[in-house]
Amino acid sequence: MEQHSPLRERLIDVGVDLVLTEGTAALGLREIARRAGVSHGAPRRYFPTHHSLLSAIARRGFADLGGRFVAATAGASSPREQVRALGCAYVGHALEHRGMFELMFRHDLLDSEGQENAGQGESGQQPKLRESTLPLFRLLVGLVSRCRAGGDPEVTAAALWANLHGVAQLWAWGSLPLVLGDAAGHRAGVERLVDAALDAHLGAVTP
Repeated sequence: MEQHSPLRERLIDVGVDLVLTEGTAALGLREIARRAGVSHGAPRRYFPTHHSLLSAIARRGFADLGGRFVAATAGASSPREQVRALGCAYVGHALEHRGMFELMFRHDLLDSEGQENAGQGESGQQPKLRESTLPLFRLLVGLVSRCRAGGDPEVTAAALWANLHGVAQLWAWGSLPLVLGDAAGHRAGVERLVDAALDAHLGAVTP
């Protein structure tokens, strides 16, 4: 079976558009098939389960996030500036694409075994969706290790990631703008929180 057929890619394209415009609730298998202009059974040729199609859509989200990281950090001159740019890009992606971000971190998808690989054969084997986070995490660990000496850079990076993820979630839910008043506006408020997270986990910058 050809893994990257035009129909397979079209189904994923439709799913990506749906989740970006209407959220995860719109990602029904029949609706994706309808919008792709195929019968409701056609997606089963490439995606034996609904979750396998959702996982493929979520992979696009991780690919987009990785591209944002590259673009955001390209102009930063120091490791700390790169971490800051990465943090702002992460929270920005979460707030701009809430449906996709929610899908990317759905535990019932990330923890599922062999969802995407079913029916593809040995040559179509892919890492589990959860493993899509590993290259991005390794990038953060590398930058953190260059920002501070001593300690465990993986633990520090994990704590920073958890902090940034919490900022993204609580800002999206309206909790942080409520308690902070958001006097400086959306972008400035997010940047202040990212700076505070960096100070907490990497140490404050001394003048």
